Amino acid sequence: MIRNIAIVSLSSGIIGEPSAQFEVEIGLRRLEEYGLNVKFMPHARKGLEYVREHPEKRAEDLLQAFRDPEIDMILCAIGGDDTYRLLPYLFDHNELADAVSDKIFLGFSDTTINHMMLHKVGAKSFYGQAFFPDICELGPQMHPYTRKYFEELIRTGRIREITPSDVWYRQRECFTPDQVGRQLPARKDHGFELLQGPPVFSGKILGGRIDSLYDFFNGSRYADMPALCRKYHLFPDAEDWRGRILLLESSEEKPAPDKYRDAVEYLKGTGVFSAVNGVLVGKPMDETWAKEYKQLLVEVIDRPDLPVVFNINIGHALPRCIMPFGVEAVVDTKDQIIRFDE
Repeated sequence: MIRNIAIVSLSSGIIGEPSAQFEVEIGLRRLEEYGLNVKFMPHARKGLEYVREHPEKRAEDLLQAFRDPEIDMILCAIGGDDTYRLLPYLFDHNELADAVSDKIFLGFSDTTINHMMLHKVGAKSFYGQAFFPDICELGPQMHPYTRKYFEELIRTGRIREITPSDVWYRQRECFTPDQVGRQLPARKDHGFELLQGPPVFSGKILGGRIDSLYDFFNGSRYADMPALCRKYHLFPDAEDWRGRILLLESSEEKPAPDKYRDAVEYLKGTGVFSAVNGVLVGKPMDETWAKEYKQLLVEVIDRPDLPVVFNINIGHALPRCIMPFGVEAVVDTKDQIIRFDE
């Protein structure tokens, strides 16, 4: 059972901003109600500007959290968009490989890059939730489906299976103190959708936010990111993807279909879709572009025998499950379940 949690800001420093403190207090109270001891790493609450300007301090916090024998779980504060800048401070002298230990690491969104860093050094991790967007939810409680998976993780240290959520929520548009206690209206969801291929398949899952994976190869967001990712061989080669299951989910930026297509085409060019056993696709936030995404995934992948499953409750759409990376999974769309075998 998890007792001690370290919170790190590896991308955005929002949890250090004065305007965010009422939300941080909500999250802290919830964690403490679980009996958890919470430790903010030294630079996690330094604010947006400091965290943005000091990637070396972000890396220092991550390494310190892994090295601390009292820490059971590393929880990312939130995503962002520039955690790739930690690469030199984690890999120039094998810092991450030397520090990594058997701890739970949980985050999503831009944290996709950190998951790839951990994969590179052979560490397992968990994708799908973070402190600020999930634990600090402004409603009267965490969303029940989200809470279910978080509680399983802190109670058992693993996720046994994932089933679809019965409901989904539109993204909260206002994050002010007067929203505290306001429950988002629920909308009926419809389960996992098999777009093509066999209904049952297996493999170890890896992937994340498609926007971040696109940035591995396209420098329109950060001009130096593709070169830096190539330098450190961060994106797994086609052979490493063989037999795996690729996870793709889209961000709050709700990428237009043409950009989404570009991202899928870049991934296809790496040989990923020729190597993997299947593709899991997260439900788009607010279901924006869902129909278009489904159509272009089938068109671009152009491999009818490859299972592609849409509408997984993972990533930026609410609510969110937690998905283990590096653990053998069996996806069964007939029974609407993903099982994990430790």
